[in-house]
Amino acid sequence: MTPETSEKTLLRSRLLGARAALLPEFLVESAESFARQGAELPELAGASTVAAYVSVGREPGTRALLDALHARGVRVLLPVLLPDNDLDWAAYEGPDRLARAGRGLLEPVGPRLGPEAVCAADAVLLPGLAVDARGMRLGRGGGSYDRVLARLVRDGRDPALVVLLYADEVVGRVPEEPHDHPVHAVVTPEAVIRFRAAAAPTA
Repeated sequence: MTPETSEKTLLRSRLLGARAALLPEFLVESAESFARQGAELPELAGASTVAAYVSVGREPGTRALLDALHARGVRVLLPVLLPDNDLDWAAYEGPDRLARAGRGLLEPVGPRLGPEAVCAADAVLLPGLAVDARGMRLGRGGGSYDRVLARLVRDGRDPALVVLLYADEVVGRVPEEPHDHPVHAVVTPEAVIRFRAAAAPTA
């Protein structure tokens, strides 16, 4: 384990502990704010296709935002976790077209479009636990979205990369490894934080 990996593990533990202490009423209120802020974000509102995800547990709530984008006619792609931790994709067709899957996830029930479908996205809503002042994102460590970002690079795509976070998850520094890539913007319940043009990820 590298020092950076060890630092990430400790930071993940602290952030997940803080999320576990969040009150239900705060989660409801923040989800409404995420939907409002996110729906007004030009990178999402102006996109024809957005790759996103369904929040679960105490993650920053995405469901109202998914519905708002879907209602506008934005094509929303949602991930389907594969056995090797890679992601397939399927179109979001509404909350009644989501099914329980492994690891407590909710996944779309429509036709699978293949891992390469994400390359059609104009914007990608990435899950995360923290982002720092450089735009570096800390994920949960499964590597699924590292593969997504590498796939976008191989296809020559440069979509807007956006993360939803609670305000105290925008931190001073995230431990960085060679495969990590910066994002373009963070949406919190209170504000949108933009970073200088994120460097294009490299495989």
